[in-house]
Amino acid sequence: MALTGMRGLSVFISDVRNCQNKEQERLRVDKELGNIRTRFKNEKALTHYKKKKYVWKMLYIYMLGYDVDFGHMEAVSLISAPKYPEKQVGYIVTSCLLTENHEFLRMVINTVRNDIIGRNETFQCLALTMVGNIGGKEFSESLATDVQKLLVSSSCRPLVRKKAALCLLRLYRKNPDVVNIDGWSDRMSQLLDERDLGVLTSVMSLFVALVSNNVEAYWNCLPKCVKILERLGRNQDVPQEYTYHGIPSPWIQVKTMRALQYFPTIEDPNTKRALFEVLQRILMGTDVVKNVNKNNAAHAILFEALALVVHLDAEKEMMSQCVALLGKFVAVREPNIRYLGLENMTRMLLVSDVQDIIKSHQAQIIISLKDPDISIRRRALDLLYGMCDVTNAKDIVEELLQYLNTADFAMREELALKAAILAEKFAPDLSWYVDVILQLIDKAGDFVSDDIWYRVVQFVTNNEDLQPYAATKAREYLEKPVLHETMVKVSAYLLGEYNHLLARRTGCTPKEIFIIINEKLPTVTTSTVAIVLSTYAKILMHNHPPDPELQEQIWSIFRKYESYIDVEIQQRAVEYIALCNKGAALVDVLAEMPKFPERQSALLKKAEVAEVDTAEQSAIRIRSQQQTSNALVVTDQRPTEGSLPVSQLGVVRMPSGKMDQTSFQDQGMTKENGVITEVVPQDVPPADLLGDLLGPLAINGSPATAVPVEQRNQNLLSVVEATPEAAGSLALTTVDNQPNSIQPIVNIAERFNELCLKDSGVLYEDLHIQIGIKAEWQAHHGHIVLFLGNKNTSPLVSVQALILPPTHLKMELSLVPETVPPRAQVQCPLEFVNLRASRDVAVLDFSYKFGTAMVYVKLRLPAVINKFLQPISVTAEEFFAQWKSLSGPPLKLQEVLRGVKPLSLPEMANLFTSLHLAVNPGIDTNPNNLIACTTFYSESTRATLCLIRVETDPSDRTQLRITIASGDPTLTFELKESIKEYLVNIPTQTSSAVVAPSQPQSPVTPVAYNDPGAMLAGLL
Repeated sequence: MALTGMRGLSVFISDVRNCQNKEQERLRVDKELGNIRTRFKNEKALTHYKKKKYVWKMLYIYMLGYDVDFGHMEAVSLISAPKYPEKQVGYIVTSCLLTENHEFLRMVINTVRNDIIGRNETFQCLALTMVGNIGGKEFSESLATDVQKLLVSSSCRPLVRKKAALCLLRLYRKNPDVVNIDGWSDRMSQLLDERDLGVLTSVMSLFVALVSNNVEAYWNCLPKCVKILERLGRNQDVPQEYTYHGIPSPWIQVKTMRALQYFPTIEDPNTKRALFEVLQRILMGTDVVKNVNKNNAAHAILFEALALVVHLDAEKEMMSQCVALLGKFVAVREPNIRYLGLENMTRMLLVSDVQDIIKSHQAQIIISLKDPDISIRRRALDLLYGMCDVTNAKDIVEELLQYLNTADFAMREELALKAAILAEKFAPDLSWYVDVILQLIDKAGDFVSDDIWYRVVQFVTNNEDLQPYAATKAREYLEKPVLHETMVKVSAYLLGEYNHLLARRTGCTPKEIFIIINEKLPTVTTSTVAIVLSTYAKILMHNHPPDPELQEQIWSIFRKYESYIDVEIQQRAVEYIALCNKGAALVDVLAEMPKFPERQSALLKKAEVAEVDTAEQSAIRIRSQQQTSNALVVTDQRPTEGSLPVSQLGVVRMPSGKMDQTSFQDQGMTKENGVITEVVPQDVPPADLLGDLLGPLAINGSPATAVPVEQRNQNLLSVVEATPEAAGSLALTTVDNQPNSIQPIVNIAERFNELCLKDSGVLYEDLHIQIGIKAEWQAHHGHIVLFLGNKNTSPLVSVQALILPPTHLKMELSLVPETVPPRAQVQCPLEFVNLRASRDVAVLDFSYKFGTAMVYVKLRLPAVINKFLQPISVTAEEFFAQWKSLSGPPLKLQEVLRGVKPLSLPEMANLFTSLHLAVNPGIDTNPNNLIACTTFYSESTRATLCLIRVETDPSDRTQLRITIASGDPTLTFELKESIKEYLVNIPTQTSSAVVAPSQPQSPVTPVAYNDPGAMLAGLL
């Protein structure tokens, strides 16, 4: 930026730099913008010099990060100036301030074209630079022909031709039709003979873009590329200014080898031999040196050469040399080289002849699995998964299970899935397979889908010799004091089916097995309760000779669940009581499960497909399929024309994991945002509950089709006004001010309420996308992964996600890709930090475009107050000591609740457990009362003990008295209101965010309305 003679500009820059704080800087900038705006209004008195000075100031203000929404016309008008200083500032500022679709650019197309076809090289360079930066369809249609003429012109200087090549590349990316393929094949062949390396560098960038779209048209350029590599490899005719740390133009070498990877093969033997000589020289001449810059350049060339070797399927000797070189790089200290070594070794697995050589580096790869860098750990995991076979399966799976204890949250699901695949595919015996899966469930139950233990049940059922061993292992795991719910499911099922095989073993009588299973019953959810009831019925069937006491205990449990709110459990309890009264008929009805039909699991099919070696899986194609964001993309490729789909070894087709896959086909009507929709069930075959492990992804298709039945012309506020008594903060629904033609196929409010009590599930789903959540909470920190699943064969574009956080949460969302590929799943991590207690919720403002339909939706995120609670058990002495020290409001609050859900004490205890409140029995002498303790974590207060006492009336379960005490008055109030919302019987059909008038006010100052989350709740 030339400041010569512009005293006003220099003074303004000095004033900004001398500002003491951001507020002073903003005031100075606002003052200057006002002055510039006033000057521009009096355009007649504005000379070219002053206009240039003020436009420079606008650019500087824009560089500081302030919006400049005026003066664009003045900047564009300077492009037409005859003098270089004015024209320079016009081109530069226009490139920075305007986008390709700005209407002002149409005014200067003729001026830009005149500069391009003119004879002033300086003006040509300015025009080409601006067109290359802005691009746009109108520029490409109007100027592409002139830019091509400059590129192939022999009378232009290399400086202009370089810029012309890069400008044409930008125009080609915006509009591929600007390059005529028929005429450009010969032109490109001539351009590759260019001796000037600056022009050749720009031309090679253009060539890579051209062959990536149509390689068949440029076969005549392949020998020219090999000659370029020979010239640079021998350091022939390379000027000193293009030699980087002794390496001749590494940029051209990398681009040339990348272009060669688009050609499927090289048929000419002379060309192939010359290319392999160059590659051999690169492999032999690259080593790790102390100079970081030279290292980077040399290894950029080396790894591109390795990818080309794999693509061309070179002879075994060269492949072995590549693997040995990569093994050396895996062991170096430099993390970037170590990462690239692991990544390229994974690609080498596609070559069948070198897999045994890769196994010799297994110990070093396992060490990389414990690297501090998570990206290196991911690549090591991919490599171990790909190199596993029957000879090393035990060692690799044991290492994966050991690593599972310390693995990052983001890797555990992928790690568990890969361990399950390897255990099933390469199991030396079935008992080892059972051991591995049970360890997997025990160590990472949250990340193991139900399909995995379904598969274990299939194996055990079909192999009689395995049944006693599996039942014994299940009995051993049940002795653990803390057990994941999935382990309770599989153990209860196995012991229910095969407990009679353990009858003669110590501690395995029917009564002892019933006692140890019954200890877990109060802590499990309804889906597990159903399995446990079936287990009790089978224990009762195998109870010989009959034990009256055991029989009465089981019958009492059945009678307890006869009136349970869940229909499935209620039906089981009623039917089991009826079967028990039929005596001998119980044995026939509850006989052992028959063997499942023998068939290969879908999991093994996926694993076999991953080993198919085809030419299409070259390194460049793998790289071209990767997303440009840091979100993990999981693709589900479909077979075309009868061919097998080819999966990438570096990418795992993850299941939807613990996300709720519940189908809504059994719901006749759903109500969302004031619109009633009818869900029309599709004709689907009956579900095989113990079907193949990892069946089709949930994103493969929509479970139902939503058909509008009745459109109500009343907004959300009118619905709320009709039922004000049903309002509550947890009834906050999604708000959508945009007219969506695509409606959700799930009840969003119900899904949010479910996710408030669990850490994984589906948050939103419509015909095109499914948004799932998997969360992990530790003290006042939270980690949520958003799963964006495209259910269609077309991409979802214009994807945008904006977080509106309340003031009590610090949140950071990673980069969300603008496009979700077809039938792919994208993971977007989201970090939370809790600052203080509050019931306000964060809102995800999400939108995407499918075809011509734009969909907008606002979703509440389940980062609620109970997520930052940690249950804690205390003794009676500790409880009463703290209880007495917290006397009276605002530290201790009490309220009588009426109209609560009629819950029994065990059911209320289960609810409190879901809210992370530890129920402490035996502290209160009244058996109708309930005592719970928890610790609340926030950044401001760290750990704060909270005490809860609930007094119930056995004769009237619809009312109770709740007392909550803590050392923080805000926390006491917010926790009381939060628990009350779960206890009070709020109608499920109401979706409101209006606070009921009877709701008590917080004793602390309300949140200011500059909080987006609070503003949203207030508008509702």
